[in-house]
Amino acid sequence: MLGKTQALELLDIALASAKADQAEAFIYASREALTRFAESVIHQNVAESDVTVSARAVAGKRIGCARGNQTSRGEIAAVAERAQALAEIAAEDADFVSLPEPGEYGEADAYCEATAACTPEQRAEIAAAIVEVCSQRGCRASGSISTEAAELAVANSLGIRAHARMTPAAVVLVASVDEASGYAEWRGQDISRLDPAALAARACEKCLASRGAEPIAPGEYTVILEPPAVGDMIAFLGYMGFGALAFQEGRSFMSGRLGEKIVGENITIYDDPLDPRALPLPFDWEGAPARKVTLIENGVAKGVVYDSYTAHKEGKKSTGHATPAPSTYGPYPSHLFLAPGEASLDDMIASTDRGILVTRFHYTNIVHEKETIITGMTRDGTFLIEEGKVTRPLKNLRFTQSIVEALSQVSMIGKDAVLTEHAFVPALKVDKFAFTS
Repeated sequence: MLGKTQALELLDIALASAKADQAEAFIYASREALTRFAESVIHQNVAESDVTVSARAVAGKRIGCARGNQTSRGEIAAVAERAQALAEIAAEDADFVSLPEPGEYGEADAYCEATAACTPEQRAEIAAAIVEVCSQRGCRASGSISTEAAELAVANSLGIRAHARMTPAAVVLVASVDEASGYAEWRGQDISRLDPAALAARACEKCLASRGAEPIAPGEYTVILEPPAVGDMIAFLGYMGFGALAFQEGRSFMSGRLGEKIVGENITIYDDPLDPRALPLPFDWEGAPARKVTLIENGVAKGVVYDSYTAHKEGKKSTGHATPAPSTYGPYPSHLFLAPGEASLDDMIASTDRGILVTRFHYTNIVHEKETIITGMTRDGTFLIEEGKVTRPLKNLRFTQSIVEALSQVSMIGKDAVLTEHAFVPALKVDKFAFTS
């Protein structure tokens, strides 16, 4: 990686080369490594180092963006010059006001040397520990172990200078035997905190319990959704309506509803880029300070996240949620949290007369954005609950469900939240959830 001093020096070259009314540049450098295994054997080990250099030039209300992947001084300057040339021929954007000005950054540290320095041999040891546990239980192991060391540096002509490092890591595992399978995952910034044996034991437990799965008629059921499934739902809410651009364009389920109760009173959702539990980042891709935003509080729609462009349209300040320029999608909440409750997973199961326990979703897609309807399949551990006990495994089901309606039917919330691929969430008990086939 470049390091703070070198990265900001290169960005200064970009700003000077743009020769525009305003200019912005960022460098994102990463070193990613991935070990894949299937049928209990490692079959792929890859590593990639890459860098993205981006420049944005502003000429009045005309904006140009350009990118490259070289960090020589000449290429940095060339990217900025291309952005400036594009700005000169771009159509005017009447809603553009200004790039963001400097602000004070909160404390956030998402870098861990153990992850940054993780070797192929160490990832192989993790895989071996997983395979050993799975083999002892008669299961095959498939999955991946990924580590990354990355840095983001952002600067603009108004004085922003920002730099941060991060080390996301993830292990996903599917244990299988015959036609049955079980899933477990771990995500964090410190790979040394992973317990591969415990992870494998969870996946095997679900796998072995899934043998002999039987069909069940589609319909509305009480469901208990484990965190991977809940994380998918919350992420889709972020995509469909927690950003200011969708809100302003009337596409969001939040549009025109701020201050209204839209889900159950026990639901609070927020985005907190500074929370150390979810790979924090103290600024966004414009270098604006990132801050916590309450999106839904006790069931009431409270707000959305902004970048500088959407914030200026309402006379507000950016909340620090910009996506990389040209940012056609608009701001996005990338550190979502669903506030936990007081129940354990066992409590939820014990309280359910008849329902379905869902480990995770698969191939989830949007049906109706404004109504937050999604569809997808259950996967890797779906079980029938009867009279407070898990009684038998079920074949996977297709669901078609409004997320907002589901969050209006939550009767219990788990006390233990975990980091999933998209959000930091607990398990949920939803009293009505629609399975369509």
